[in-house]
Amino acid sequence: MDPTALVLIELGAIFLGLGVLGRLAARMGISPVPLYLVGGLFFGHGGFIPVTGIEEFGHIASELGVVLLLLMLGLEYTAKELVTGLRQTWAAGIMDFVLNFTPGAALALILGWGVVPAVVMGGVTWISSSGIIAKVLSDLGRLGNRETPTVLSILVIEDLAMAVYLPILTTVLAGASFWGGLRAVGIALLTVSLVLVIALRYGAFISRMLHSEDRENFLLKLIGAALLVAGISASLQVSAAVGAFLLGIAISGATAHSATRVLEPLRDLFAAMFFVLFGINTDPTAMPPVLIPAILLAVVTTLTKVFTGGWAAKRAGVARLGRIRAGAALVARGEFSIIIAGLGVSSGAVPAELAALATAYVMILAILGPIIAKYAEPLGKKFGYGHPRAQASQTPG
Repeated sequence: MDPTALVLIELGAIFLGLGVLGRLAARMGISPVPLYLVGGLFFGHGGFIPVTGIEEFGHIASELGVVLLLLMLGLEYTAKELVTGLRQTWAAGIMDFVLNFTPGAALALILGWGVVPAVVMGGVTWISSSGIIAKVLSDLGRLGNRETPTVLSILVIEDLAMAVYLPILTTVLAGASFWGGLRAVGIALLTVSLVLVIALRYGAFISRMLHSEDRENFLLKLIGAALLVAGISASLQVSAAVGAFLLGIAISGATAHSATRVLEPLRDLFAAMFFVLFGINTDPTAMPPVLIPAILLAVVTTLTKVFTGGWAAKRAGVARLGRIRAGAALVARGEFSIIIAGLGVSSGAVPAELAALATAYVMILAILGPIIAKYAEPLGKKFGYGHPRAQASQTPG
């Protein structure tokens, strides 16, 4: 069969399958993300019907999915709100790092892998999945909730911390000099600071420049600007996702509302591809030997994430149910954890078992995270946290 025809048939089957899974998720009242990941396992290496020839398109489509997810997340807030949120939640960022980096690093040391793999595994367990959490918050209708700014602030701190962590990690993995690593970190921090200043001072100008009454013209300018900023950010050792998020922050007012409406269908399409490709690239046969350590690590870091989110939301004056929702929303791990593990494995400085452990761990929390986010609130109410008397001394959440 002609290769192009085969790729079209495979993509058609995947998107039709995703449509069926999305409908099933809607009937179950949950986010479709876990089902998309399971669908990826079905079509992936070691799955029931392995697909071939879509790797290049799938990689680009999944990158676009993450960029659009973070761009639209940024559209929800202004630069002023971001800076205020960072000022209020910097302590939560430190708490998040200590509680969630430590379990992964400790397990690597206990397994006898050494310091460098410990730095890698710490990053895998530390970073929540901005992509999955953004989708879950949107699907559950929680973008306007009282606790959501706290959740997003922690995600932003994590994403911005990646601008520091990734250059350090790649330097450690490559065995580069101290000054070489310091230079890479300096460039990353300077880039993020510059973009934030531009967003704060020239956000209105950027919005006017991108705005157009013509829908097609508006869409082309938005996509072009997002890819341009994401690409430049990535080339400067800053995450492309962070670049897209900061562009979204810079767009405000009526332009931001119009951009959300125009981009929403594209985001859903490419984000679905990101999640299914994540599953496709995971070999399910490599996970059983590391399943028990992965489950233990998932349990520990679920509790530490729930505590982190709840503690941060409490500091922001959110009521008990809101604190539970905030903690549960942060449980999912995903794209950044896989990127970190991939950097370690490709460098050859970590054992091969680390890849299987990281994959199993991320798959568990990528599937369970949205489910925990969905059912944490009903469980909280069942145990009396939503009772009016329990909320009496709290700010409404």
